[in-house]
Amino acid sequence: MSRGIPKKSKTEHEMTIARPMVTRNYLMRWDLDRCVGCQIGPIVCPKGALTHVEAELQDGRVVKRSSVDVDEKKCVNCGICVVSCPTHAISLTINGETEIPVLQYGAFPEFITKTIFRQEKFDFSLKDFIIENCPTGVISYDEKRETMRVDFDNCIHCRQCEVASKGAFEVRQAWVGSVVLHRERCVEGCLACADICPTRALHINDSGELVFADYYCIKCGACMEVCPVKAEYAEESFEFESQGMTHQRTLRRLTNADKLPVKVERWRVNHTEVSSAAWIEALRKLSDEKAKSVEIDRKRALRRADLIDALRGNLMAKAKLKKEIEP
Repeated sequence: MSRGIPKKSKTEHEMTIARPMVTRNYLMRWDLDRCVGCQIGPIVCPKGALTHVEAELQDGRVVKRSSVDVDEKKCVNCGICVVSCPTHAISLTINGETEIPVLQYGAFPEFITKTIFRQEKFDFSLKDFIIENCPTGVISYDEKRETMRVDFDNCIHCRQCEVASKGAFEVRQAWVGSVVLHRERCVEGCLACADICPTRALHINDSGELVFADYYCIKCGACMEVCPVKAEYAEESFEFESQGMTHQRTLRRLTNADKLPVKVERWRVNHTEVSSAAWIEALRKLSDEKAKSVEIDRKRALRRADLIDALRGNLMAKAKLKKEIEP
């Protein structure tokens, strides 16, 4: 393999990009069995290296899951997609060790999530049900220690265990937002969103009807991506000057929200403190148009309109943005 030239390989279950350098060997890996083809990876990628791969539907059901593809020539191994992936489907190692450059250099925050098990509150007669009910199979019973164990590295924090255990498990999700389901707008017979939902927030009840339980939703947006009624966007490009250079940005505005069967909105995210252009750009893309503000860090927020004006080059808005970002 030539030094510095990425090599991509892809199978039915896995996609990898290997990039050998002089002293550092990068390996990006996508677990396509975990990937649900959500909105987040392609949205946050700063180089546009990730693209969505459509699911294959038959009679309204998923026969081949949606996923992502990557342009190895555009990928710079920054790790933003690794941090952002809601299902832990992406990993990055450097010289065989897990290392995320954007975290190491403070360019991107870690998302704050947690799953805590409180043994003193748990009814152990429920243990088998809890284990079987976990959508990702990360909960098990430790017979030696007589307690429940959670694989935290792979937990997607769906809250199924929290509800089923009546609060013995305590779960905190990263994203706060809203999902609205309009079943009257659905294509007749289609249940694709329930097939792809990683948390079973969207599921089929005993009567065969599609139902939505917002409490379990992690706001990944896979349901919008797999839905045959596609979201339509109007794009607006603009240029602005910064530090003697001309930059170009594109804003996307959803134009057919009144026709969508399902719509995901992200309002804010729990994360460690960081102030960087990469993080502000990612938030600008991820946050919903209706969000009143966009977070600068986990304690402060800036009105979305001011952020957009600043990106467009408005001097007063830029001054306000600078004031908000500076500690």
